[in-house]
Amino acid sequence: MALTPDAAMQVARVLTEALPYIRRFAGKTVVVKYGGNAMENPAQATSFARDITLMKLVGIHPVVVHGGGPQIGQHLERLGIASRFVNGLRVTDAETMDVVEMMLGGRVNKALVSAINQQGGRAVGLTGKDGGLIRARKLDSDGEDIGQVGEVASIDPEVITHLEAGGFIPVIAPVGVGEDGAAYNINADTVAGKIASVLKAEKLMLLSNIRGVLDADGNLLTGLDTHEVDALIDDGTIYGGMLPKIGCALDAVRSGVRAVHIVDGRVEHAVLLELFTDEGVGTLIRG
Repeated sequence: MALTPDAAMQVARVLTEALPYIRRFAGKTVVVKYGGNAMENPAQATSFARDITLMKLVGIHPVVVHGGGPQIGQHLERLGIASRFVNGLRVTDAETMDVVEMMLGGRVNKALVSAINQQGGRAVGLTGKDGGLIRARKLDSDGEDIGQVGEVASIDPEVITHLEAGGFIPVIAPVGVGEDGAAYNINADTVAGKIASVLKAEKLMLLSNIRGVLDADGNLLTGLDTHEVDALIDDGTIYGGMLPKIGCALDAVRSGVRAVHIVDGRVEHAVLLELFTDEGVGTLIRG
């Protein structure tokens, strides 16, 4: 059925608005962190896969880092293994780490790879163990032993750059490997930020289940620089569970990433709306 004149004009406006952004970002790397919560909704997962595929088709190089906390928790519950958290971090003994690797590197990673490939992309699934991508060290959580929870010691991006050059879309599970060969569960935001920094990415996009950074009255702040973010932290506007995500964003910007976007992943086609429209749907943080 043909579009009405009004609908046709709306489509034309959208396409012409996107054109300068496509031209600006062609050939650039954009690292996208995709949360496990969003994967629970099939419509959101399909929307995300289409966004990532379209980015690649117009010449942008997306690198996807995903979480999987809800899926890990659900599987542990089915196995009768209790989840325990310290300072928001899942205590990860050897048995729990086996489940983490199985869910992140297996089920969740492969489902996301499959979703992108079904939309015409060429996605390849990785964990930090592949090609020595993520070297990890044990994380010290205020002196309490929380098992095989790690932080990033170093990133070797060679496997990513080879995949990008070959026309593939890397999809990375945040599992690193220590000097002793042990696997470590690492926060996906942290991994995405470190990878973006090492790649000198044009953008880092953190998709979450929040609208973005809000002011004291609950209004979305669409554009901030690092000084404004620091002021919002100092006056208590940014606090609690938002602090680690903001810390990741600030580290990335200060390490050479041109901009970080904190985006509501619950919005259909949130990635495209944030990249290719004047208004966007989240908070942009620049240096």
